[in-house]
Amino acid sequence: MAAVITAPGGPDWIALTTEPLHVDAISTWATTPEAGAVVAFLGVVRNSGDGRSGVVALTYEAYDHEAERVLAEIAVDARRRWPAICRVALLHRTGAISLSEASVAVAVSSPHRAVAFDAARHCIDLLKETVPIWKQEHWDGGLDWGLGATPIRQVRTEAGA
Repeated sequence: MAAVITAPGGPDWIALTTEPLHVDAISTWATTPEAGAVVAFLGVVRNSGDGRSGVVALTYEAYDHEAERVLAEIAVDARRRWPAICRVALLHRTGAISLSEASVAVAVSSPHRAVAFDAARHCIDLLKETVPIWKQEHWDGGLDWGLGATPIRQVRTEAGA
């Protein structure tokens, strides 16, 4: 059995890992006495990709240092937009991942549900647009990089962005 990655003592949990992502551990960490809402999102490996069927696994590669830096920027951006946030978790796996396993997890807690939902959606959308992580699909016809990739853009953390 793989080890569970350890949650930090602070308000943000930013991690790239080869270990499985456990939604129960992430949700428990995000739950605080001040939080009336915890929204957790898991992106899981499905059996199809853009223009491909029969996907059996994915392999993710990342520019580790830069990916962790951008994940931290996303947490800062979310806190700027929604100051009431209690905790933010942004975790992404690298390496080979099988069907139905989680590849990415986002959790946001806040006093009220609207903030938690809005911030969690913002975080996963921004993660997909800005973090230097690449997906290789393994399917019945071979393997290749995912077809739906878009150019990576910068996180805009300045006020008004």
